[in-house]
Amino acid sequence: MKAARFDYVRAVDAADAVRCLGAGGPQTKIIAGGQSLGPMLNLRLARPDKLVDIRRAADLAAVAATADAVVYGAGITHAAFEDRLVPDATPGWLAPIARGIAYRAVRNKGTIGGSVVHADPAADWPTVLLALGAEALTLGPAGPRAAPLADFLVGPFQVALAFDHLLTGLRLPKRGPHARWGYWKFCRKTGEFAKAAAAVLHDPDRGETRAVIGAVERTPILVPDAAELLADPRAAADIVARLAPERAPAAQRLHAEALERAARLALAPQEIAA
Repeated sequence: MKAARFDYVRAVDAADAVRCLGAGGPQTKIIAGGQSLGPMLNLRLARPDKLVDIRRAADLAAVAATADAVVYGAGITHAAFEDRLVPDATPGWLAPIARGIAYRAVRNKGTIGGSVVHADPAADWPTVLLALGAEALTLGPAGPRAAPLADFLVGPFQVALAFDHLLTGLRLPKRGPHARWGYWKFCRKTGEFAKAAAAVLHDPDRGETRAVIGAVERTPILVPDAAELLADPRAAADIVARLAPERAPAAQRLHAEALERAARLALAPQEIAA
């Protein structure tokens, strides 16, 4: 199939994109890598009146580091993380995450911001970034704002973003050498979306322990007491049953297995993939 007719404009920077969104109205959409929106356009599941292309907005592909965090522009591709072309706020965890997303052709075009805004429950970045304590940075007519990612992700394929606002970046707290991490997902084959996923972070220097259950057909679930999981990874089954009771028994078992494996990875000696 072919996309329905739409107007097209190319934004030169984030502020220009916001102006285009405001002028176009609610049926104006952003396109970056197009790895999710492109197929939806061709299947006519999405029929915007206008597309605002941000691929050449250099400020949306920039990286800025402070003493305790790194801000990644929303337009940075998965491949840039995979190839370590951007600084890592963690002890090397982001490259392996990016490498596990779909296929290289997708990673060359798809962006971290596009993945977050699309908010597919089975996608890697929403689960991972929530576990890492990320903040969503947005820009609108009234200026920039920041919000915890847990508040930005409001439902499957749904984020707290007004039609005339743009996700400009994601702020990740820096994680030191004592921090521990585990991420596990189950896929039927390489490149597919996860059937179950989980991420676990333990950062003693910051006093943070976080665990997230992903691919649950709703927003990723932030485990309220992740310390319970690290004290005994076998508690994963009870945690999943308590937090995702709507899941079928077989799905609960798969999610529990992913959560337990992620916890055990976080407890094991850390080896960073090359």
